[in-house]
Amino acid sequence: MGSKEDDVKKAQIVDARARNISHNVRCTECGSQSIEDSQADIAILLRKLIRDEIQAGKTDKEIYKKLEDDYGETVLYAPKFDMQTAALWLSPLLVAGVAGGIWAYNKHRQKTNVHIMALNLVRGVPLTPKEKETMLEILTPPAPEGASPSSWWRRWRNG
Repeated sequence: MGSKEDDVKKAQIVDARARNISHNVRCTECGSQSIEDSQADIAILLRKLIRDEIQAGKTDKEIYKKLEDDYGETVLYAPKFDMQTAALWLSPLLVAGVAGGIWAYNKHRQKTNVHIMALNLVRGVPLTPKEKETMLEILTPPAPEGASPSSWWRRWRNG
């Protein structure tokens, strides 16, 4: 009677391991479901393959490796972290960081140029037409909505 209980325990362990692995494997047909939840033919075959591999004495790691080798890395819900996936996940952060850095540099440069222009005015150095335009854009308060003169009119009037 002890051997029947051992067989039942072994079957329960195999079933628990198989379900655990199946929850972490994406159905290649459905894409949005694990093979444990899917009733697609490929999901049924993969569940059987996993149980056969467990009964053959393979570790979970070996089974995941076999599935990845046979069906590609996207079959796993938790793909390995390597340089390719790091680039994929980190590229938006890098792009945002570079864009933020460029924006900050341009703002700093604009403020620095305004300071230099203000110092030149105090020293009596005349401003170039481009510097005059920049100073007017920065120092002119925004016009009320609906009453803003166009920039060509301002240039023609001051020009």
